[in-house]
Amino acid sequence: MIWDLIFNKGKSKEEAKKRLTMVLTYERRGLPPNFTDRLREDLISVFSKYPQFEVKKIEVDIKREKEEFDELWISIPFKQ
Repeated sequence: MIWDLIFNKGKSKEEAKKRLTMVLTYERRGLPPNFTDRLREDLISVFSKYPQFEVKKIEVDIKREKEEFDELWISIPFKQ
């Protein structure tokens, strides 16, 4: 445990687990590995036409809900 604190393995372990989960999700759904990046770029190009949106803060992710299903999560914030 002390070694985990010293070398911060706990955090890297969780990051590795998250990345692996994302890769497996892409494979199960038949999505390309850079799907969320490409979708985000497309959304930015569409929403940049509208000044009400904060396009630099658009987020796209695939989240797993309660180990039952995956969902596409998109956040497109309004400017304040």
